[in-house]
Amino acid sequence: MSQHYQHDILVIGSGAAGLTLALSLPEHLSIAVLSKGNLANGSTYWAQGGVAAVLDDLDTVESHVADTLNAGGGLCREDSVRFTVEHSREAIQWLIDQGVPFTRDDETAREDGGFEFHLTREGGHSHRRIIHAADATGAAIFNTLFERAKQRANIELLEQRVAVDLITEQKLGLKGQRCLGAYVLNRASGQVDTYHARFVILATGGAAKVYLYTSNPDGACGDGIAMAWRAGCRVGNLEFNQFHPTCLYHPQAKSFLITEALRGEGALLKLPNGQRFMQRFDSRAELAPRDIVARAIDHEMKRLGVDCVYLDISHKPAEFIKSHFPTVYERCLDFGIDITQAPIPVVPAAHYTCGGVVVDQNGHTDVPGLYAIGETSFTGLHGANRMASNSLLECFVYAQAAAADILQQLDQVAMPANLPGWDASQVTDSDEDVIIAHNWDELRRFMWDYVGIVRTNKRLQRAEHRVRLLLNEIDEFYSNYKVSRDLIELRNLAQVAELMIRSAMLRHESRGLHYTLDYPQMLPEAKDTILQPPTYDD
Repeated sequence: MSQHYQHDILVIGSGAAGLTLALSLPEHLSIAVLSKGNLANGSTYWAQGGVAAVLDDLDTVESHVADTLNAGGGLCREDSVRFTVEHSREAIQWLIDQGVPFTRDDETAREDGGFEFHLTREGGHSHRRIIHAADATGAAIFNTLFERAKQRANIELLEQRVAVDLITEQKLGLKGQRCLGAYVLNRASGQVDTYHARFVILATGGAAKVYLYTSNPDGACGDGIAMAWRAGCRVGNLEFNQFHPTCLYHPQAKSFLITEALRGEGALLKLPNGQRFMQRFDSRAELAPRDIVARAIDHEMKRLGVDCVYLDISHKPAEFIKSHFPTVYERCLDFGIDITQAPIPVVPAAHYTCGGVVVDQNGHTDVPGLYAIGETSFTGLHGANRMASNSLLECFVYAQAAAADILQQLDQVAMPANLPGWDASQVTDSDEDVIIAHNWDELRRFMWDYVGIVRTNKRLQRAEHRVRLLLNEIDEFYSNYKVSRDLIELRNLAQVAELMIRSAMLRHESRGLHYTLDYPQMLPEAKDTILQPPTYDD
């Protein structure tokens, strides 16, 4: 039997952005935080590198802003960049106050009260400004925020809850567009429950699972982006998908990223013969922005017909490597690779969705009552290429901004009532789930082949044709059979893939992460790619 639930705040997603928002709201509000798997299954937990912020006296807001604008290929919105960077120190202090165990730097700790934590440097940054917890920063942040959330009686943490779709006034045939809640599959009961909420926050992460090879966990299916699009929200810059240059290449290693901090501490990229190559592509060599490094590796692999290149930090002292990169060291050792003595085989893999749901500086979407924060959103911070370690910072800054905005509106928004329950009267159990598995594999493979690191018009046209066929097949399946997590994710992933392809076809230039052989030059004027859904009311 399906259930109805009421909360002041419904947070869909349990990573850095979702937990930060929940913890930034007062304790008299009823808050539900949903995770479609286990609470730690999101991308936050697996983030290794750290959080970029202006923390050292030698660094400046202007320098961090300039680095971000430079990495973003002319498409960053300067007001968004400045807003994020100006709130960076405040966000880090909040995390420290929550108890996040960032790595301290006893050698440089100052008695005058100066910053006492170790800072590292990553690609595109002109200063050491990455605060981290060894090489498992995401796990340290998630575990700390999760423990804090568990201590709050007003925060309900719900696992195995898969959001199916948002409920809006427009969808119910009512006057207005406000978001009133969501339909959510309870995987334990198999029923779709109805969640009523005064405010709904999408914090579902990105869509890198649309690609065959990705550093992301299995849940990164673009759920929030697809649900927001169906609810009437604009999306922006979805052609910009960041491929992390260095993921472990091993037949038994699934989605293991080799942190960029290795290159920040002197690791070198080499061909199978031991020769370095990055200096031929950029004067910054291994510290060039990710789009440049990923394309260089892709070029060399195709030129030589090899399966991978190598990342070598073995020239550094063994104790330095083990103390700074314990997670990478142990994981590689599990696969028989001792990184203190041998290079790491690496390949690029889909890593981060730079575009997303269009929002303002408070995380507002086009639909009243609906917010999007973190990787789900398009704030303008990342432009055509995200600079390393700005993504976690964006989560904290915009989550806190959204929380403050919600507080200002509380008195004007009542709890929605009498929402209709999910209607499953016309559907049956599926005996054709093989179709879901087949479509899932086909989608991810043609996105990798046709909408990957290097694109052409012909490849994009092929992808567009294939994805439209898939969407029709998925819609028919969705209309006739009971929903499951696999079907919900496939539906969302195919929708976001179609938006990515359409966005890529509209950009007739090469800029940042979008590189096409048919338009290799950059146009003199930088413009965002904004798509409007059919239901969007100008």
